[in-house]
Amino acid sequence: MKTLINIKTDKEVKDRAQQIAQEIGLPLSTVINAYLKEFVRNRTVTFSIEPKLRPEIEKMLKQASRDYRAGKNISGPFATGQEMDAYLAK
Repeated sequence: MKTLINIKTDKEVKDRAQQIAQEIGLPLSTVINAYLKEFVRNRTVTFSIEPKLRPEIEKMLKQASRDYRAGKNISGPFATGQEMDAYLAK
């Protein structure tokens, strides 16, 4: 079941939000629904100047960084595409 929510916002905010949503190929209603679902799921509101990674992504990046420094789970560089193909075929 769908319902309608009416909100008041500045025209410039709405226009800019619609423009950005359009640039990424989404209707503004989809973006707003995603934010509402996240609010319901996490029961938090975050206001931030800087983008923040989701905890699971941050954890994966930290592990990848540790692996890289330790020389684990890395391959290449490859001088040719054939070298890469041979590595991937192993």
